[in-house]
Amino acid sequence: MNVDELVRDALREQAAELTAPGPGFADRVLAVRRRRVRGLVAVAAAVAAVVAVAVGVPLLDTGKEDVRPASVLDGSGVSAHPDQSPPRDAIAAGRSVLAAYYRAEPVARSGDRGVLTRTYWLLDPETGTYEKDDRWSFVAVAPGARTAAVLERTLPARRIGILDLASGRVDRWITVDRGVGGLAYSRDGSRLVATTYGEHPDLITRVKGSSGDMAWVSPFGSHSSRSGFYVLDAADGRGDWSPVADRRDINGRQDFSFSRDGRLVYSQVIGGKDGLQQFHDLDGDTVPAPANERHLRSDVSARLSPDGKLAALGLTAEAKDTSWSGIRDPYTGEEIARVRGAQLLAWVDDRRLIAWERAPGSEEYRPRLVLVTIGSEKVVPLSGVREPDEAFGTVEWEPVFVERRS
Repeated sequence: MNVDELVRDALREQAAELTAPGPGFADRVLAVRRRRVRGLVAVAAAVAAVVAVAVGVPLLDTGKEDVRPASVLDGSGVSAHPDQSPPRDAIAAGRSVLAAYYRAEPVARSGDRGVLTRTYWLLDPETGTYEKDDRWSFVAVAPGARTAAVLERTLPARRIGILDLASGRVDRWITVDRGVGGLAYSRDGSRLVATTYGEHPDLITRVKGSSGDMAWVSPFGSHSSRSGFYVLDAADGRGDWSPVADRRDINGRQDFSFSRDGRLVYSQVIGGKDGLQQFHDLDGDTVPAPANERHLRSDVSARLSPDGKLAALGLTAEAKDTSWSGIRDPYTGEEIARVRGAQLLAWVDDRRLIAWERAPGSEEYRPRLVLVTIGSEKVVPLSGVREPDEAFGTVEWEPVFVERRS
């Protein structure tokens, strides 16, 4: 892989994440790409087709398998489809279910300006299959994966739909006075935080790389039009809007999410380290992070374990086609374990997680969803391999996990 290819791949990743680069961006992304390919074995691997089955998963590496019946939204069984990418049938394990996934592609507006536009596939709770629904620009699935909050195609939106995932119908609309671009549910599903923007949060521009290739990225040196957030009751839609101060260290899209206990909201900020986060109280004022969340990373979606005793952190080590992520004490930040996986996405229970992990035997970073266990090197594939798309700026299928309800 030559330098132009490294820059090209890095630009594409930067476009997908809509990250506004700062000084030294090229050096940083080249270093990331070199780390990804360092030490990989340059051998073509023949991959046998795998029949999709509900698989038994060990709680720990004891040699015994805990086989449970798979179910879509209820129960704690494992539903895996390692021959499907993107998945057609439900993927679930323990408390977590893949409730949706989306693909994002650049759509040109005029000249070198465009918008990164999402298309969603939503899990039908009755059939256990993912169905394309291109009506929505943004979807947040509620815990239990039976309803979702949705925004129509034109952003910022002045109303929020509450969608029944089984029927595909919007049960009701929540009208707001300010334009909304992003949504997130509280952990118990009772409230929504709706991030407001003055303009479309996913604006992009086309730039030329050193080799002459064109790529879509968020505009260099731009700042976000984010203005604040609503906290709304999910049942009746009532709530208040709070302004937040303008800042230059955030991306164009920088949505808010609830803290673990729902008393605060937080979002990512850009700085010298990856995954930085800033918390706000519900009046919009900046506040220190809660004691159990101050060592978390905004770019690691798994965050705290169900019992709150463990914190999922980022990539810690790589060797050939194997990756490990850190598990820390949430209060002290001390690393207490490592677990397989390059990116930790969701907790299955207090010892197991769902992660992206690279497929073995490939020079490229070709991830698949896997089930990993603290204290074990065993990796159980849940999905097929996510192949890189050749179109610059395209986000290949991106998973959305939520908690199942018994």
